[in-house]
Amino acid sequence: MLSCQSLTKRYDARVVVDDLTLSVADGEIYGLLGPNGAGKSTTIQLLLGFVAPDAGSRSIEGIDVGRDPAKARKHIGYVPETVALYPWLTGRENLEFFSQLAGHSLTRERAIELLTRVGVTAEAATRRVSEYSKGMRQKVGIAIALAKQARVLLLDEPSSGLDPEAANELSALLRDVARNSVTVLMATHDLFRASEVCDRVGIMRHGRLMMETDVAALTPQALDALYLQHIRRDQ
Repeated sequence: MLSCQSLTKRYDARVVVDDLTLSVADGEIYGLLGPNGAGKSTTIQLLLGFVAPDAGSRSIEGIDVGRDPAKARKHIGYVPETVALYPWLTGRENLEFFSQLAGHSLTRERAIELLTRVGVTAEAATRRVSEYSKGMRQKVGIAIALAKQARVLLLDEPSSGLDPEAANELSALLRDVARNSVTVLMATHDLFRASEVCDRVGIMRHGRLMMETDVAALTPQALDALYLQHIRRDQ
């Protein structure tokens, strides 16, 4: 699981993450909602150990990220909004290369198996990534996370720029990943996808977690109304 306790990050006089406390359990999909500038991406960077907080702590699988960020990152699969892959390599070659960097050697058969699991066909796996759509690149990113046996998956705006079919496939893939006790935290402002795939959501505004709620009892319209209620507060 992952957790944040009173996490705070400032850039000069601006507070971008403000006393954030949250936890996500094994096998849970948590959506961190909010407009641009709410602090969602900074939260992910803090969890990755790429930036240091001004206050508070965060842990991944019980490992204190501040004390041992490299060890914590071994348990994390990170999928940014735009997955950076080598365009002249095939999907399979990218998967094998990045897995090797993480200390996991894959056979060709295992690489194809993982790519097929995330929705990249065996034929597509042999094509150069320069020919891939954004959705296919994200699938390779998730396959890389699975190959390193990541227990926590962090996604930053995963559905941004995807067509409806690709977004539906991504949602189904995340549910499948979570069923194997992988913790998923996705930062997004796509309320429809959040209502479709998340178990819980938290709404951020100006770096603060305004509220959290279970999603099961909410329609997309109800989540939209709740979101607007908290985002517009005191405006």
